[in-house]
Amino acid sequence: MRDKVHEGGCVCAAVRYKVYGDPDIVVVCHCSWCQRRTGSAFAVILKFDKAKFELTAGTLSHYRTINEYGRWLELGFCPTCAANIGFTQERRKDARAIDAGTFDDPGWINPQQHEFHYIFTDLMQTWSTLP
Repeated sequence: MRDKVHEGGCVCAAVRYKVYGDPDIVVVCHCSWCQRRTGSAFAVILKFDKAKFELTAGTLSHYRTINEYGRWLELGFCPTCAANIGFTQERRKDARAIDAGTFDDPGWINPQQHEFHYIFTDLMQTWSTLP
């Protein structure tokens, strides 16, 4: 399980993490919550089993909110620079969702090797297109 290691962290480098192995799923989410929390038109999220996630420096601050389906989502972010690292959610408490842009080298995330799922496309911005 620990053969592939990918590292990442926040903007100021106070928070650092490692994930081991491949993600369970890669999601490209167009929901309004992801648009707002990332400040972008969508989020690219890699979901790992919590056992494959290791916080190696710093601590995460948390903010819990309720989504449009009445389920909680809890953001994990740097208390210094406020960069989103990812989130956990009520639907899958055993998983850690990591934002792709927080990896030191996100180039390893490959649509040919990982199954990409596009969700909430009914909420995508009109100027955004799917590949």
